[in-house]
Amino acid sequence: MTDMKKIYGHELVMDLHECDPSTFNRPSLNRFFEELCDLINMEKCDIHFWDDVGVPIEDQQSAPHTKGTSAVCFILTSTIVIHTLDILKTAYVNIFSCKEFDSDSAKEFTEKWFGGRCNKSTLVERTL
Repeated sequence: MTDMKKIYGHELVMDLHECDPSTFNRPSLNRFFEELCDLINMEKCDIHFWDDVGVPIEDQQSAPHTKGTSAVCFILTSTIVIHTLDILKTAYVNIFSCKEFDSDSAKEFTEKWFGGRCNKSTLVERTL
């Protein structure tokens, strides 16, 4: 503990590059959440997706920095958030929990799942 502050939880923030964009879809992301939660011993709750599914083609995103899928998976102890960019083959993943988890295993699993490399990762200690 730093300066006598109590640790509330941890957030693993990852920027993944050179990913396989075929993993950037609802079924794949749902399986990712399920398997990651099993790996890090978290209880998966509700998932919400934001993407172009069901959106008329003329209204779909087409810019490299916006075309993709975003998802929030609520877990009993907080959230896992993903933003993917299809054209750029990039995924941004945040895992936040007040329950301890193995961040190295989570990072390794995430890289393998998306077939990319973690360009940058940061583990943040959240304090009370």
